[in-house]
Amino acid sequence: MKLATTRALFAYWDGLRGERTAPERAEIEPAAIRHVLADTFVVEVDSARHCPFRLAGTRLCALFGRELKGVGLCDLWAPDRRHEATSLIGTVLDERAGAVCGLAATTAAGEVLELEMILLPLRHGGRTHARMLGCVASALPPARLGLDPVARLGLRSMRVIRTDTSDRLPVSRPPVMPEGLRRGPFRVFDGGQSRLPTK
Repeated sequence: MKLATTRALFAYWDGLRGERTAPERAEIEPAAIRHVLADTFVVEVDSARHCPFRLAGTRLCALFGRELKGVGLCDLWAPDRRHEATSLIGTVLDERAGAVCGLAATTAAGEVLELEMILLPLRHGGRTHARMLGCVASALPPARLGLDPVARLGLRSMRVIRTDTSDRLPVSRPPVMPEGLRRGPFRVFDGGQSRLPTK
């Protein structure tokens, strides 16, 4: 993850989920992510996996020059590259893992912008394959945000973020030393041979 926005959203999601594969949609508190809320979205997973937007931040809508609520996430891709979006969605849902992507965004005037997107699974009412949380951010936001909207997306890179809790290393703790008796500057511990063998 290159951008602070994507790192912040991932850290929030990761903290919420704890030992689970994904947190519940109802646990998302907009106030807790207010500094990245304008770039953030939530999509619903429908049967065709077009994934319509349920919520989309103001900066994200300005980037595309329209209100995104109800628009399918896949519909933001160029028609000949929509298989990239469906493959990405399938990976996040089926592997129950997040994915961070580098995107090439072509504007209506033909300018190409570099964007970063993160897509994270959410549960809804206990169900998996129900919602996804994500954000789209740019290292250099376009100076004329909304005047030259993004017309289509293409995938440049993708990395799955492994979050299996079994992969986490246990926290190392210093060994607990047994209590001993003080003898001057030394501490004497009961050893294996506290008594001499009798003949």
